[in-house]
Amino acid sequence: CSSDCTDLSSYFNRCNSIRVDSGNWILYEHPNYRGNQYYLRRGEYPDFQQWMGYNDSVRMRIYEKEDFRGQMMEFTEDCPHVYEQFRYNDIHSSNVFDGQWVFYDEPNYRGRQHYLKPGEYRRYSDWGATNSRVGSFRRVQYLH
Repeated sequence: CSSDCTDLSSYFNRCNSIRVDSGNWILYEHPNYRGNQYYLRRGEYPDFQQWMGYNDSVRMRIYEKEDFRGQMMEFTEDCPHVYEQFRYNDIHSSNVFDGQWVFYDEPNYRGRQHYLKPGEYRRYSDWGATNSRVGSFRRVQYLH
């Protein structure tokens, strides 16, 4: 592939190895960019288990107010529905300690996506959002 592809199942049913010749790619578990995401950079991945493992050190804090104020929760796992876990949808700041995360505007990993790498995000505009609503978030599977 040299560009986006919404469904690889017409080419093969399962993928056991991948070689990335250039650039960075996100591999999705299901067609139409759904399911778990696996971030792959240039290199060879001779065994599918190399891109499927989770990193236990992945850690992020979210806050209900700007500048890391208000109620705070720390996460190391994906969150399919922020309101059910956090009791509100507005996240005004975040501190990503380890790993990379994707915020979604809607629950169940749907809607507009915002990529967050390690760092401080004092307000939602720091991660590129136009409002503070976050419906779900998940870790990006990153391979060395």
